[in-house]
Amino acid sequence: MINVWMVLFFWSVVCVIGYDGLGSRLLNEEKGARSMRMQMKGPMEMPDEIAGVLSFDFDGTLVCPESDPQLEPRFFDVIRDLRGMGWVWGINTGRSQMQMLSGFLEGRFPFAPDYMVARERELYTPGAFNRWVPVADWNRRRAKEQKKVFRRGRRFIASVRDFVETETGGRWITEEGDPAGIVASSVEEMAVILDFIDAGIGGEWNLGYLRNTIYLRFSHKEHHKGSSLAEIARRCGVGKERVFVIGDGHNDLDMLSADYAGMIACPANADTDVKEHVREQGGYVCDGRASLGAIEAMEYFMSDMCG
Repeated sequence: MINVWMVLFFWSVVCVIGYDGLGSRLLNEEKGARSMRMQMKGPMEMPDEIAGVLSFDFDGTLVCPESDPQLEPRFFDVIRDLRGMGWVWGINTGRSQMQMLSGFLEGRFPFAPDYMVARERELYTPGAFNRWVPVADWNRRRAKEQKKVFRRGRRFIASVRDFVETETGGRWITEEGDPAGIVASSVEEMAVILDFIDAGIGGEWNLGYLRNTIYLRFSHKEHHKGSSLAEIARRCGVGKERVFVIGDGHNDLDMLSADYAGMIACPANADTDVKEHVREQGGYVCDGRASLGAIEAMEYFMSDMCG
């Protein structure tokens, strides 16, 4: 049965901003979520003792639209092997929770991961009927901190918006929970926008940003994939030396750090500066692209456990 309040929410969004494609996208994401719940099995039973944590970026690291298949099925065989050894695994993404549900369909996930980090800061765990349950205390605290930092930095954010809309070809975007974002017309234009932001952003606001190619989203500077991964490891009772992480983009840099993980990697298709960063952290730069690189990295760090 379709949740009446969910339907009302979708149509309220359409009525407020206009039916310009966003309303249909939201409805399609909900359809994808229902389809995912019917097709993907729940996570494997949690181990009695957790041996370590595996953290994967999604777009470009696991799923690559240019590849066929988009996600190598053997990836899940390696996950099963490590899961049998007590390792838990999850997705650490900039996508929203709803967008990630569609992502599970794109990647043809046969079973759910043990956790999900959405929008780099929100934590979810799988519940009954393949529904994802927010980690309420953590998510509430993050939401409160976000509101506070946007309130303090509102004048600066307004100046950035004015610059983007009058001096560049970029677009200013807002979404629920993310009131300030930018889509540049090119990577070169994003570099110009970043110069403007970096020259004026004040550390006293705790305001930061997360970016990936032509996309940028303002956020609390401590809300990123690294801090979220640290919370996952803490709740699992795992030290950073038993944390594996792999990512390909700029918004992965925070978690691709020895501060949060003992096993750090990036696929061959990672951005050049991401590869340099991984090498500086003592990590592994794969020869394989996307999910083939993820398999390669897991086998490199845990060859004695990957069969």
